[in-house]
Order: sequence, then C-alpha cells, then structure tokens
Amino acid sequence: MGNGIPGRLSAPALARRVLGALLAVLGLIGACLANPDLDRITQIALERYGVDAGESVGLWRALVEENRDLAEREKLELVNTFFNHRVDFEQDAVVWGVRDYWATPLETLGRGQGDCEDFSIAKYVTLGLLGVPLERLRITYVRAETGLPGSGIVQAHMVLAYYPAPGMEPLILDNLVGQLHPASRRPDLKPVFGFNSQGLWVAGKKASADPTARLSRWRDLLRRMNEEGLN
Repeated sequence: MGNGIPGRLSAPALARRVLGALLAVLGLIGACLANPDLDRITQIALERYGVDAGESVGLWRALVEENRDLAEREKLELVNTFFNHRVDFEQDAVVWGVRDYWATPLETLGRGQGDCEDFSIAKYVTLGLLGVPLERLRITYVRAETGLPGSGIVQAHMVLAYYPAPGMEPLILDNLVGQLHPASRRPDLKPVFGFNSQGLWVAGKKASADPTARLSRWRDLLRRMNEEGLN
C-alpha cells in the first residue's frame, strides 16, 4: 500500500501555490468526466508505460465500468482501497524530476507512484466517473501530525473528504490509512481548507477564491487528461 508524507512545506505556502488554479481545473474536470474514452486510456497506458501499467489501467477501467450501481459508501471504499494498493507514495522530484507536478490518473497508474495530491486527484476523478456527485467531494489540505501525540510535529498533507449531505461530518479517504474514518476519528489531521469544482471552504464556510492564478499549469493538466481520453 502506498504511504508517506510530502516534504516539509507549510499549508499556507501550499495554498498560495495551487488553490486558485486548482479550483479552475476542477470545474473543467467535472465537465470532462461525462464522456471518457476508456479504450484510448487503456491503449495509451500500454504504449507509454508497458504491460504492468496496462494491467493497472485495465483494472481501473473495470472498476469504473462495473461498479456504477453500488451504494456510494461502497464506491468510496472500493476507490480508496484500489489506489492505496496499486500506487506507491513517492515525491514528485523522484517520479517526475520536478518539484511540483500534478499527475493525471493515467500517469499515476502508469508510473505506479504519486504523492498525496496525485492520490486525491485520482480518487476525485474516479468517484466522479462512478457517478458520485462532485459537490459531495472536497480535496482537502490538512496539517498531519506525524510524531507522537502532542509532539507538535506536523507536515502538510492532502486527503479527499466525502460529505454525505451538507453540514454532515465527512469521511476521509487517505493514502496513509487503509480504512475510511469519519473526521472525528482522525484527530491527527487538522483541516486548513477544502475545495471542489463548486468552490472553496475555510473553517467550514464557503469562501471566494481567484481561479485564474497559475492557470497555465492546470490548463496543461486538463490538456493531458483530454489527450488521454477524459474528453
């Protein structure tokens, strides 16, 4: 199972780096999930990454095609387990040779490696393909306590939160923990903000954000997703 914590970077720094741009691209991703070309995705996986990647993408494709009728809780558990078992945690500098790279689900499965951002994006996209309403999902930046309780040792981390209904306690999908737990059972995680294609939430309240910052990078992410068949 993939696990690990990203490098030491403050949550405010992460927010400044990715927030506005990711809001924009998540909205575009939502529009892209209506007509995925799964044949093309499978073909690219084989050609670009080889047989093992083709197998991983084939299993991902079967997951998407065969489980749309499951209850939402079952979809969450299935997707969380799938990516946590198929992908190993690794820093972008090792996987891609750059400090910060946002991988498509195909790229994450093709390399079999990703950081917490890649896990969260892949789960978000896959649950959207399975029919889970995107307004129930929020990619969430947290401060993760990594030392002993009370040690004060924290690092920036990203998880995917699922809200069954507005105002309800979310379930947390995390590459560090195999099982889904409600947020109240994850005292090691302190949320900073969450976002999806509809907007940004800080301290449980919806806030505004500028979706144009660093948009070129996320247009590139969308372009790669389109080229891979999420068009």
